Amino acid sequence: MTRIDRKFEQLRKAGKKAFVSYTMAGDPDFETSVAIAKGLPAAGVDIIELGLPFTDPMADGPTIQLAAQRSLAAGMTLQRTLDVVREFRKGDDETPIVLMGYYNPIYSRGVDKFLVDAKEAGIDGMIVVDLPPEEDAELCIPAQQAGLNFIRLATPTTDAKRLPKVLQNTSGFVYYVSVNGTTGAAEAEATDVGPEVARIKASTDLPVIVGFGINTPDKAQGVARVADGAVVGSAIVAKIGAGDCVEDVLAFVKTLSDGAHRA
Repeated sequence: MTRIDRKFEQLRKAGKKAFVSYTMAGDPDFETSVAIAKGLPAAGVDIIELGLPFTDPMADGPTIQLAAQRSLAAGMTLQRTLDVVREFRKGDDETPIVLMGYYNPIYSRGVDKFLVDAKEAGIDGMIVVDLPPEEDAELCIPAQQAGLNFIRLATPTTDAKRLPKVLQNTSGFVYYVSVNGTTGAAEAEATDVGPEVARIKASTDLPVIVGFGINTPDKAQGVARVADGAVVGSAIVAKIGAGDCVEDVLAFVKTLSDGAHRA
């Protein structure tokens, strides 16, 4: 079992929903990024999604695009992103970390080397949004063989014909994108999300976590009530982009995690 699998088992036994946070590695700089990451578990985060900065983040709206630009301008690379994970793991060997990003930096490093380095650094799973199921042999299957979860996105346009293909080699959890469009583009509505989550859960035993468009504690609570948990990214990243101090960012995260855990 991966840390992700163990975390969901613990949450199920406790009767709790998951709260997942997203931040960009190296935003606004390496040291601050590490400090925020280290504070997330105490702020109620069950699983950390760590963004891999990239110049062309096609699935992301302006908030996370700007975070990637800040990170890259501060000197972040794939190697430095792994270093963020290594620094985190010095004090926390339990909280799962999912690397979320795009294939280009991984391809440039070389899949075999990347998987060895990612596993050694302490990454548990990955979401690579621009690799469809048709390309599973490229990274998904090697990642699973290396003991890493490969988490796939399902969307409102993932119809009954497409869904089995999406779920085929997915592990850890399914990430349901609650709105059409990029991150931060619209707000999620639990009334819309609920039937879609039920549709996905009818085809898989994996937990279904909902992200995109969740930006308040009440939204996190409402979405977590109809799913296995909620992801918040852009709302947290916006606080970092506004220059909020580490303590204020983590205090905001705590309000969101409290909302999800009330579900």
